[in-house]
Amino acid sequence: MKFSIMAVLFLAMSTLIQPLARADDTLLPEAPVGDDGMHKPEWFLQSFLDLGEDLSEAAEAGKGLVVIFEQNGCPYCRELHQVNLRDREIVDYIRDRFEIVQLDLYGAREVTDFDGQTMEERDLAKRWNVIFTPTVLFFSKQTDLSGDRRGSELSAMTVPGYFKPFHFVSMFEYVADGHYRDAHFQNFLNARADRLRAQGKDVSIWE
Repeated sequence: MKFSIMAVLFLAMSTLIQPLARADDTLLPEAPVGDDGMHKPEWFLQSFLDLGEDLSEAAEAGKGLVVIFEQNGCPYCRELHQVNLRDREIVDYIRDRFEIVQLDLYGAREVTDFDGQTMEERDLAKRWNVIFTPTVLFFSKQTDLSGDRRGSELSAMTVPGYFKPFHFVSMFEYVADGHYRDAHFQNFLNARADRLRAQGKDVSIWE
């Protein structure tokens, strides 16, 4: 079951950007900014941008693949890196389960789609109907790559917009544990929050 893009947009746009209230010792250093104006976490996958090959190699390691489209000057992308991807617990969770490939919405690097078609990043964005940054596409480690399908047809979940930390890491769990197949994301989100509260965890620090 793919989560509705319109539902994601509504949730993302209804969320106000604000600093993450966490103790300093839980925060990782902010990733440096590259020549393209985008943050460059050292743990993001450095690849030849053959996405089918990237997913196959990730799956062999027991991981899925995430493709994030960003752009220079995007305030929501900046918030993603300055808040969500500085949280040590979130980063550790993601790194254990996914490889991340960062693409530029207007970039000119050559990328090979899952169906073998090669084009520039900006053309791949158009092919996948990506018009907003950040846009995050999740590909499960169980993805069947035997067909001739582009990434927008293979993604388990596509999320345009910035989500606060709790919602953000929940998306990764939603795909990693296979809940996307039979549960709506909002129902999964509510159940996850209730479960964490029952364990005595303060979910509000991530909201």
